Amino acid sequence: MATLRDIKQRIKGVKSTEKITKAMKMVAAAKLRRSQEAILNARPYAKKIQNLINDLITEDDLLTNPLFFQKQVKNIAVVVITADRGLCGAFNTNIIREANRYIEEEILNVNLNYNLFCVGKKGKDYFTKRNYIVKDSFVGIFSSLNFSFAQRLSTRLIDGFLRGEFDKVIVIFNEFKSIIQQKIVVEQYLPIPLNATQDKILISKKNYIYEPDRKSIFEYVVPKSLNSQMWRYLLESNAAEFAARMTAMDNATTNAKELIRTLNLKYNKERQASITKEILEIVSGANALKSN
Repeated sequence: MATLRDIKQRIKGVKSTEKITKAMKMVAAAKLRRSQEAILNARPYAKKIQNLINDLITEDDLLTNPLFFQKQVKNIAVVVITADRGLCGAFNTNIIREANRYIEEEILNVNLNYNLFCVGKKGKDYFTKRNYIVKDSFVGIFSSLNFSFAQRLSTRLIDGFLRGEFDKVIVIFNEFKSIIQQKIVVEQYLPIPLNATQDKILISKKNYIYEPDRKSIFEYVVPKSLNSQMWRYLLESNAAEFAARMTAMDNATTNAKELIRTLNLKYNKERQASITKEILEIVSGANALKSN
């Protein structure tokens, strides 16, 4: 049975933990506000540049531009975006589980080859320890996330795709929905997927006059669109991580408070029992002296 000193020490330890989780919740909330603003500002740009490509693209571009060309898939590059740190609930676990599922069911089951690109320390540690084929890894980028990294990663993937190093690029990341909801997304990055608008390019084409010319503008905009898409993936994952961490630390703080309440109740019961035992011993001793 725990002594009063043990219970008191445990209460002290849980109170210290509560202070830490409360502080981490406040830090995550502050960072979440900034990352949420960043992703809300990035989404309209990514959507607008995609709409611009839809207006510029022609049937000839689908046949000649290598970034749109649908190859026979033999090698797939899988980009897995996780966090660098834990203490954010099931954020990393869910992403890793989905990446495992995709590799097993969509790649290995149909005898295809793959290369992993791990963004974030948690994904890198998990896959390297289990002998997955990790082509490259990027750690510590979320501490100072900037657009230049998105450009470098996008350029690396585009170059590999154009050289035939891989025939398809898939990105697995957490999409930020709200503070309490993050959605795991598996999205094709390359070749650039064709949406309904692009499939119907011959049906509705606006009669614009382009300067210098349509093809030059199109070839200039497509890489920028891929850069903005990669930037959006990173911002989505960053915002989702802070939301998950804030929720996890809020739950931890609530649980710590409940545990402190339970321990205080137990401490008071043990203390009362100890006092009652001492009183009984004193009374028994007094009665024994009287009988003598």
